[in-house]
Amino acid sequence: MAKNQEVERIAKKLDKMVHKKNTDGALDLLRELKNIKMSLETLQSTRVGMSVNAVRKQSSDEEVQNLAKTLIKSWKKLLDGSEDKEKKKEGSPVRSSSTSKDSGSSEKSEKSGESPTTPTTPTTPTTPSSPTSPTPQTLPPRITSFPPAPVTTDSVRNKCRELLVAALQTDDDHKTIGVDCEHLAANIEEDILSELKVTDMKYKTRLRSRISNLKDQKNPDLRRNVLCGNISAKRIACMTAEEMASAELKQIREALTKESIREHQLSKVGGSETDMFICNKCHGKSCTYTQVQTRSADEPMTTFVLCNSCGNRWKFC
Repeated sequence: MAKNQEVERIAKKLDKMVHKKNTDGALDLLRELKNIKMSLETLQSTRVGMSVNAVRKQSSDEEVQNLAKTLIKSWKKLLDGSEDKEKKKEGSPVRSSSTSKDSGSSEKSEKSGESPTTPTTPTTPTTPSSPTSPTPQTLPPRITSFPPAPVTTDSVRNKCRELLVAALQTDDDHKTIGVDCEHLAANIEEDILSELKVTDMKYKTRLRSRISNLKDQKNPDLRRNVLCGNISAKRIACMTAEEMASAELKQIREALTKESIREHQLSKVGGSETDMFICNKCHGKSCTYTQVQTRSADEPMTTFVLCNSCGNRWKFC
C-alpha cells in the first residue's frame, strides 16, 4: 500500500508539471520511479505510465526523454509477461490431457504385450472423415469486431463506434493505460443514443463533436481523462463544447468575454465631461454628454446628457 501511495504521489507531481508546461525536476522524480520495484497491480492502479509518457513528450531534456522511454519499455515488458503467463495457463490443460492420453495408450500396449510402435488391427475400421461426418472439435468463429458491451447491427451506429475508437487511439496513451477502446467507444455511443433515442442529424452532430475533441492534438488531457475513467462514458456523451475545450482555448474564451464586457461598459460610460448643462433634478453641473446621429444626415445630431452626481439622464436635439 505504501508503495502505491508513493508512486501515486510521483504521478501527481508529474501531471502538475505537464499541466504547467514546466518539467524542471522531472528527472529526479523519474529516478525515484526507477528505484521502485514496480508491480503489475501498482502500474494499473496508479496509471503512472500515462504520466511518464506525458512528461516524455513535454520535456525537451534529452536525459528526461531517455529515462522515461526506459521506464515505459520496462513496464511494457511487465505487462507482456503477465499476458504470456495467462496464455500458458490457458494452454496447459490441453497439453496435459494430450500427454495423459499418450501415457494411457502406452500402458495399455505394455499390458497387452505389444510394442507401442506396432499398430493394432481395429475391430471396427474407421473411415477417414467424410464431408457428411461432423467434427465436434471445430468451434464457430468468434465475432470480435466489438466487445460484449451493447452490440448492434445498425450500420450507422457501427460506423460511429469505429470513428470513436480511432479518436481514442489517436496517441499511444491507450496502450500505456491498457484500456479497451472498442468497449469504451461502444459505451459512449450507447449513452448518446439512450439520450437522443434516434440516429438523426442531432445524433450525428453530437458524435462528430466528441470525435473531433478527442482527436484534437492540442487537447490531450480530455482524451487521457476519458481513457483513465476520470471522465465517464456517460459524462463525455453529454458534455458541451465549452466543457470539452482545452485549457488554452478556455483561457482565450475567457479573455474575449472580459474584453467584450469591458467594451460594452465603456460604450455606456463613455462621453465628454462638461459643465455647460444643469441637471433639472439635483441642479448640478458635473455632466457627461455624447452626440449620436439618430436621424438623417441633414438633421442635427441628438445629444445625450448624464448627470455624474445623481445619474439623471436626458436628451435634446
